[in-house]
Amino acid sequence: MNADQHKLARLNRLEKLRAIARQTAAAEAAQAENTLTQLRGLAERTSAMAQDYSARRNATSGAALQHVGRFVSGLQVLSRTTHGDALRARSIADARQHALVEAERRRAAVEDRATAQANLIRAKNQPPVLSGKRKIGTGLE
Repeated sequence: MNADQHKLARLNRLEKLRAIARQTAAAEAAQAENTLTQLRGLAERTSAMAQDYSARRNATSGAALQHVGRFVSGLQVLSRTTHGDALRARSIADARQHALVEAERRRAAVEDRATAQANLIRAKNQPPVLSGKRKIGTGLE
């Protein structure tokens, strides 16, 4: 193997590594999006529960009303916490998507370099094209 072929082999190995890195980044991005979706759903359900319980007016005693009030307050705190977690999950998911884009860009760059190297090797291995005769005169004749 000559130096050009070694370079091509190295580029092909590097492309495989970048493809694996891209797959890993895609899996991490998908997991982050899944977590975000779950947290959003949980936040919505918690908020809905808090609103539903706070709208109830069928307390039979002051103790029952106080119990429902504390329960609703706890649900509201839980809802705010879950909304905050969802916001953090959104930023993590965005970062994972950015990492995926970067991984694909790096893989594509190595692929382009490997293709260019293969074309260079192919061009070097082509026999030169020789013309049969020399042209005489001008192109106007």
